Amino acid sequence: MSAFVTLIGYAGERRRMWVAAGVCLLSFAVFWWAQRAAHVSLIDLRVYRAEGATVLSGGDLYALRATAARLPTTYPPFAALLFTALTVPGPALLGVLATAVNLALLVVFVRLSLRLAGCPHAGAGGWWVAAGAVWCEPVWTTLRYGQVNLALAVLVLADPALRPAGPGRHGRWAGVGIGLAAAVKLTPALFVAFLLATGLAARLSGRDGGPWLRATRTATAVFAGAGLLGAVVLPHDSWRFWTAAVFRASRVGHAEDTANQALRGVLARLLHTGDPGALWVLAAVPVAALGLGVAVTAELRGRRAWAVCGCAVTSLLVSPVSWTHHWVWCVPVAVLLWSRGRRAVAAGLAVAFCAYVPWWVPHGSTRPELRLGGGQLVLSAVYAGAAGVFLALAWQADRVSAARTGTARARAAWAEAAQAVTKE
Repeated sequence: MSAFVTLIGYAGERRRMWVAAGVCLLSFAVFWWAQRAAHVSLIDLRVYRAEGATVLSGGDLYALRATAARLPTTYPPFAALLFTALTVPGPALLGVLATAVNLALLVVFVRLSLRLAGCPHAGAGGWWVAAGAVWCEPVWTTLRYGQVNLALAVLVLADPALRPAGPGRHGRWAGVGIGLAAAVKLTPALFVAFLLATGLAARLSGRDGGPWLRATRTATAVFAGAGLLGAVVLPHDSWRFWTAAVFRASRVGHAEDTANQALRGVLARLLHTGDPGALWVLAAVPVAALGLGVAVTAELRGRRAWAVCGCAVTSLLVSPVSWTHHWVWCVPVAVLLWSRGRRAVAAGLAVAFCAYVPWWVPHGSTRPELRLGGGQLVLSAVYAGAAGVFLALAWQADRVSAARTGTARARAAWAEAAQAVTKE
């Protein structure tokens, strides 16, 4: 009888799985149709392809101005080496392949997010989350532009150094994914600082910091190796990038653009200036320190999901530019909050990221973001505000965890004392 009940339950689970997968595929199909109906440009994908073509032709990578929008090269030379593969298929086929790959990466990203949050056997849940996540603004815009955000996020989350295997238990490949992601786009490099800070903090507290420090060395070696490869193959372009282009954040666009949800963009709009200058640095340094502090504390207390998401949102806040499509990390953040019982907050964040709120304010080539006021300023900072809310919740969760640990230790001490008195 029990075997029959188990069989019925298994059949029901499989049926739910197939239904969820079917709904997800339908959602993806409607999404694909909607993007085609909107005549999406895949403009960043076209820039990547132009970078690859420039490398193959021996052109000047950082003098490139691609597409009618005259967009420049913004990634390190190593990324351009990878982009040479994009020149093989024709533009039309490349667009189809890029969209299909990004949709597949979204499914993987959702699965990794569920695993990070402690839901490794989510079953149909992964399909349901992916079906909804494809419509949130960061994911929509990532696919609209043909961006690499989902690929980099998957590299980071799949890294053994960040798997939810418990504190200090890392695989032999720990750090490789993080190093590769940082070599393509510098923003994930904050995860290297996170691993280093965690390892040092563990040693200072008398624990074994070796696993985190080994992952730090691996990530750094991979990042440096990729940079060296770029320097060997593209010496002129590497010199230009690492000595000049990397320090010119203005190359990628106006700081006050509403699409820039980094702290620098928030300050630029608040101060009505295209360059917040030193004030941004004065704000970014303590935010980076506080965000890393929250992440490291969570990691050392065995709360890896909070640590990883905390580091991710901190990197987005302190980066000079974090376009809305960079914020695909809203997916694991919402999954984590929901799984930890913060469902009202998770729902609120989901609405904020699915409602395209930053685009509600005036924006365009005439730079109206320099003249925003009142409620418009609030709407234009909603992603950064969501990151601040998450870091505050992570800090609060750390305090609750510490209080519970202290209470448990106190109870154990009282129990030992009582037992000793009883024996006497």
